[in-house]
Amino acid sequence: MLPVLFGSFVILILIGCPIAVTLGASSVAALLMDGSFDLGVAIQRMFTGVNSFPLMAIPFFMLAGSLMELGGISSRIIRFADTLVGHYRGGLAFAAIIACMIFASISGSAVATVAAIGGIIIPEMRARKYPDGYSTAVVTAAGTMGPIIPPSTTFVIYASIAGVSVSDMFLGGYIPGILMGISLMIVAGIKARKMNLPKSPKQSGKEILKATKEAFLALLSPVIIVGGIITGWFTPTEAGAIGCIYSFVIGAFIYRELTPKRIFAVLKESALSSSIIMFLIATANIFSWILTVEQIPQIIKDMFMSVTDSKYVLLLLINLLLLVVGMFLDSAPALTMLVPVLAPLVSAYGIDLVHFGVVMCVNLCIGLLTPPVGTCLFVGCRISKMPLMELVRNIWIELLTLIGVCFLITYVPPLVTFIPSLGG
Repeated sequence: MLPVLFGSFVILILIGCPIAVTLGASSVAALLMDGSFDLGVAIQRMFTGVNSFPLMAIPFFMLAGSLMELGGISSRIIRFADTLVGHYRGGLAFAAIIACMIFASISGSAVATVAAIGGIIIPEMRARKYPDGYSTAVVTAAGTMGPIIPPSTTFVIYASIAGVSVSDMFLGGYIPGILMGISLMIVAGIKARKMNLPKSPKQSGKEILKATKEAFLALLSPVIIVGGIITGWFTPTEAGAIGCIYSFVIGAFIYRELTPKRIFAVLKESALSSSIIMFLIATANIFSWILTVEQIPQIIKDMFMSVTDSKYVLLLLINLLLLVVGMFLDSAPALTMLVPVLAPLVSAYGIDLVHFGVVMCVNLCIGLLTPPVGTCLFVGCRISKMPLMELVRNIWIELLTLIGVCFLITYVPPLVTFIPSLGG
């Protein structure tokens, strides 16, 4: 069964078949070739894969993020960040990174963060004589914080598969997300000095207060959503629904930028994106079930244990594997395929599953910056109208910096586990 499973998977990927269809079709082909199972098991496993209350949070979070994106939030966040740090050399790059960090705590999506912030700030950076390669690299790299700073659909997917607390995953993402932002700001500052980039005039206290008032409701959104989950006032799924209501009210009645036409576009896009992710999870569950039936997790576990008994060496090998996987797969399919295989392995080595989950998600988000399937790269290129290879040449320092952060949180677990432990 395995040769058919992997053979058909590779062939379908090579001919450009969507990953969700590839997972389902290769799984069905393997079941047909084996003949030991009724095809009804495929439907059963698909239903089981999405029959999860925590996964209901994904459509809500995606809709909330889209409503915020088109509801006038991003421009106010950028204005707020620019008044704080725009007067430093290369300050607009700092503002871009801070804006991405704030928007990440609203959208939970890397692509949405790059599109929402980049679509406004990259043209502004160009107008202020910032080089296109520098500007696009800064925003594109900062967008990878989208799924790390909570709320995060990526964390929800991992938690539902690994059987860990969504709240603990959210709490575990804060320090790594902040470290990513600080590291990118250091790199941006060093580059800005070398390029002698311009400064903006320092804003008065009155201007800062005005920008803060304008962005206050946007800044309040993650406090309501994540704060409610942490305090136990509502579940992650309920938090997503509350986030949708809050986003709609702010965008439609306070900022008045959510027109009926925009609302329809948001609903259509969110429904499409959510259905793609849920279908992907469903078909990946068949694939993972076949791997489990064929005892692939146990085989891999025995193989790694025969190579090393050190959890540090194991984490190194897994990180290298994930960096390669991230070059070819987005985080959602990679998680649904690999978590059932890797979670039992790291548990056998005594590695905390929340710690490993955050490390895994950070690693796969870095893959959004690596060709050939670097989604954030393509979004950045589309916004700045820059050739892909030119952006790749400009972003390698940011990429190495984020890889460094990933290895730091890998080998210093308290950077992930400290905040969740406070609630335990």
